[in-house]
Order: sequence, then C-alpha cells, then structure tokens
Amino acid sequence: MDAYRLLGDDERAATHARSVIRISTGPDGTEISPMRAAEARLTLGVAAARTGEIEEAIGMGTAALEADRKSLPSLLLVADELDKELRARYPREAATRDFHDRVMTIKRGAVRPELPF
Repeated sequence: MDAYRLLGDDERAATHARSVIRISTGPDGTEISPMRAAEARLTLGVAAARTGEIEEAIGMGTAALEADRKSLPSLLLVADELDKELRARYPREAATRDFHDRVMTIKRGAVRPELPF
C-alpha cells in the first residue's frame, strides 16, 4: 500500500488500503489494528485527493487522525503526504486549511521538551 502510494499508483494503493482496513477490523467491527487502519485511511485520502475527491480525502484524513494513535511519527509521515497533496491541489479550500491546521496541532503536541532529570 505504502509503496504504491509513493509511486503514485493510486488505484493499487487504494485496493491494498481497503484490504488493510478489512483485515484490521474484527467480526464485531472493532479495529484490531487501529494504527494500520489509520495509515490505510490516509492512503485512501491521498488517492482521493489525487483524483479530485476532496471531500473523500478530507474525510479519510480526519478519520485517520482521530484514531487511537500509538505510533504518532509513522502516522504523521503519511498525514504529511496527504496535507501536501491537499495544499498543492486545493490551496484555496477551507477544508484544506482546516486539515493542515489539524496536522500542525498534532505535530506541536508530539514535540515535547526534554524533562529535567
């Protein structure tokens, strides 16, 4: 999924992302791999942004960022890709600015000053 996304093969990236979400969800609908599912949603968001589906892109990105995060650096790498796609393709959209602000807020929260010993 990640390799296809990085190569710009959005159709294959999306196919693999949907598969990741499916296998990351238990029979009762509970996500058993929330981080992997969140990254898959970001991949779907990137693919949607590249095909002109801004609402789908923002929706997937927002859902991914609301996930129960355990590996924030990994998630932010993919969120940055979506943020860059949105800002490059839809710079005047309020939803693009809102998503960018959300990513920046998470980044600011992820950077913690060193604690004194």
